[in-house]
Amino acid sequence: MKWLTLILLIFLVPGQRIVADEFSEKDVERWLAQFEIVAKEGRQLWVSPKLGTNGVACAQCHPNGANTHPETYPKFQKQLGKVTHIWEMINWCIKNPLEGKSLAADDPKMIALQAYIYKERKGVALSPGKH
Repeated sequence: MKWLTLILLIFLVPGQRIVADEFSEKDVERWLAQFEIVAKEGRQLWVSPKLGTNGVACAQCHPNGANTHPETYPKFQKQLGKVTHIWEMINWCIKNPLEGKSLAADDPKMIALQAYIYKERKGVALSPGKH
């Protein structure tokens, strides 16, 4: 009963305001700058053969992130035989055409690669499942 009273007081006492996220324009600028740094790292990985072992780079098949369509994921991906997210398809490309090793979903390189291709498609409407 004490917990219920405390919760009611928090929500009913005049002047109490609970806000999920408060941030300033400076916060947004800082966060956008961090995104740009990571997307730039992704671009460097994209054009480099370092993700694989055979000298092939992502950009050879997908210059400027072309034909990656991250806005359509999750979707059924024939190569994987299931509905998947873009990071799993990136790994398919790393393992197969590039002959490299998969990256964990939370690997900073994977995050950078995704940031880069999403940046290239900025402004395109989301369309999950589209082919």
